[in-house]
Amino acid sequence: GFLGTGHIASHMARAVARDGHQVIMSRRNEDVSAELVTSGLGIRVAENHDLVAEADTVFLCLRPAVWKDVCGALPWRDDLEAISVMAGVRMAELQKICAPAEEISVTIPFASMEYGNTPLPVLGDPAALTRLFGAKNPIQPQPDEETFLKYYAACTLVVGAMGLLSAGSAWLADQTGQPDNYLGPLAAGFLTDLHKDGPVDLGQEAARLASPNTLSRMMMDGLADTGVFGQIPEILNEITQSMEAS
Repeated sequence: GFLGTGHIASHMARAVARDGHQVIMSRRNEDVSAELVTSGLGIRVAENHDLVAEADTVFLCLRPAVWKDVCGALPWRDDLEAISVMAGVRMAELQKICAPAEEISVTIPFASMEYGNTPLPVLGDPAALTRLFGAKNPIQPQPDEETFLKYYAACTLVVGAMGLLSAGSAWLADQTGQPDNYLGPLAAGFLTDLHKDGPVDLGQEAARLASPNTLSRMMMDGLADTGVFGQIPEILNEITQSMEAS
């Protein structure tokens, strides 16, 4: 069962449905849930109360601002697995609201986990995620919540990198006088080329492209000179502290 039916939840739902699991979606968001019902994967929609009463595993995909109100009145059971993908929601809160459910875990989802090769850091018992997604995605159990929050902070660099590419895309369109259809596909193709069978040394990959006296080296040096790289640890610390304070 999926409480909350946003963009990433829909990718997760399709993945587990294709693997033969029965999937139930909540009505939130109506457009997305209706599309999933007509996908031919056997996905169906139910009211929140009925979804939790029937499901063996429930993904909490709600906005952090509303999740307590939604989940507080639902019939949680001690044999129910609950998996939260809600950024910043602490384990102690989940255990309180979802009691008497005891098998509770938290992970950091991306839409790409539908297709595989997307690392999934996990706080709590990783058994449910391993069963549902571990065949295609690396499951990375974390020792404690303090460590796990660092992964939540680090994953925001993905959108940061997209922001840099977006700025470059706007520059290219302005300079050429035509819509940019280059940088997005270029980035997607480059990332696809990175190996997926183990750790990726990002520093080594950058150095391989940005060798001395190249245009890529000019870009790396330019970003370093503006202080972009030096500010990243401070920004990540700020993001982590915002979750620790919640």
